[in-house]
Amino acid sequence: MAKTFTKSDVASHNKGDDLYIIVDDDVYDLTKFQDEHPGGKKILTRVAGKDASKQFWKYHNQGILNKYKASLQVGSLDSKPKDAAPAAAAAAEAKPSPVYAAPEPAKKIEVSHDKSEALNPFGDLIPYADPSWYQSYHSPYFNETHAALRAEVREWVETAIEPNVTEWDEKKEVPKEIFLEAGRRGYLAGLLGVKYPVQYTNGNNVKSVHPDNWDLFHEMIITDELSRVGSGGFVWNMIGGFGIGCPPAIKFAKKSVKDRIMPGLLSGEKRICLAITEPDAGSDVANLTCEAKLSEDGKHYIVNGEKKWITNGIWCDYFTTAVRTGGEGMGGVSLLLIERSFGGVSTRRMDCQGVWSSGTTYITFEDVKVPVENVIGKVNQGFKVIMTNFNHERIGIIIQSLRFSRVCYEESVKYANKRQTFGQKLINHPVIRMKLAHMARQIEASYNWLENLIYQCEKMGEKEAMLRLGGAIAGLKAQSTLTFEFCAREASQIFGGLSYSRGGQGAKVERLYRDVRAYAIPGGSEEIMLDLSMRQGLKVGQATGMKL
Repeated sequence: MAKTFTKSDVASHNKGDDLYIIVDDDVYDLTKFQDEHPGGKKILTRVAGKDASKQFWKYHNQGILNKYKASLQVGSLDSKPKDAAPAAAAAAEAKPSPVYAAPEPAKKIEVSHDKSEALNPFGDLIPYADPSWYQSYHSPYFNETHAALRAEVREWVETAIEPNVTEWDEKKEVPKEIFLEAGRRGYLAGLLGVKYPVQYTNGNNVKSVHPDNWDLFHEMIITDELSRVGSGGFVWNMIGGFGIGCPPAIKFAKKSVKDRIMPGLLSGEKRICLAITEPDAGSDVANLTCEAKLSEDGKHYIVNGEKKWITNGIWCDYFTTAVRTGGEGMGGVSLLLIERSFGGVSTRRMDCQGVWSSGTTYITFEDVKVPVENVIGKVNQGFKVIMTNFNHERIGIIIQSLRFSRVCYEESVKYANKRQTFGQKLINHPVIRMKLAHMARQIEASYNWLENLIYQCEKMGEKEAMLRLGGAIAGLKAQSTLTFEFCAREASQIFGGLSYSRGGQGAKVERLYRDVRAYAIPGGSEEIMLDLSMRQGLKVGQATGMKL
């Protein structure tokens, strides 16, 4: 049973060698923590034995409380509402360990998207801070398996990840154990846009969803819930290179190659990235120059060239690489699986404006000898594979951008309900509510388009989806990143100076504002996407009988 204190009890612990404080009716022993406190001992001494809630929330966010609660909380005030005590005790006892025990396999169930009942409410229930199906609105897309996965991922994120994200971002690296844990949990295997590949998972399947029930909405939930931490760097570290480098390999590589590399990739022991962009060839993929010449004996390609802005490249064992094997233009492009172990591959980290912990990389290939069996798809037909992969990549960017938009909105709502200016809370100022309203309307409109497109991808074959949905996905990619930029700016205005300094209450907003360009440009810049959306839409309309 959790220990309770009176305010007088806490007040007696007011010395440097016996220092307690109160935060939101919970009692913390900071005696041994003083030397670790970033602000120094003096600040803690000033509030020794007192309620320090106001001072704490002035400088810190919920992630800091989550990080230290288990180790520093010693009880709660006797005046704390009784219904809140069990939840506080459970949070204090929870150990933020990423270790994951192999579960009993999930059972296959019969479900119907079209007849699904409204699911139980989930999360903090702030309007528009989560998708509507989190708040018991009816949806034709989600069922109990999606709700179970959502709860599973969120529990892991809130205990083992979110409290540490700021620290990892500053260090520009996420511990390898976290990526391995994603493999053990079966999440990596579920992020490839294909039927769940149980043949390569060695039994490390998702706990809450049977592989036969897996669909693209489950994949969306993993990406969406990971994005709640408010760090593009973290999300890209986990699924950036993997989510775009592995799908071409699992779909189009030779079986012998897949059998050799996939178990290590899906377990997290090995890493892969997509290497397409070059210093002089970004959105203009058809004009890339990285060269792959066939050896005289016809058994290898000799690769020379450079790639730039490659996510995760510094950590990768495999590189799904676009190379020129033929003449000019898209007809001379192939995809090769280049392995670091072949030699001749050098990588160096690039310092960028945002996504610090994602491992953005400059790659140089010098006379790399690649076996011909490592061709992904067919020689000189790699452009088709690349175009197919773009839909999957862009949907990932859309999911992340819209959740980041929600994070900006949610952080703003919470802050506006506690920050006071001119004698009243920010939320009571019409101009602040107007900002929140504009954020919410763009988020909800964009997210509903996303749900519809994922449903179409689920129902269409890959070739049909590439032709019919490519334009719409490109349009939504631009829409979602513009929404993200708008929400980041408005959240920054609401937070004021707190969003200008790293760390503290405005940490997520400040970090996401730096990440905006990393979403607006990669995967196709907004201008390219909007033009593509219209050109592709008109082309499809012409082919399907458009009447003008």
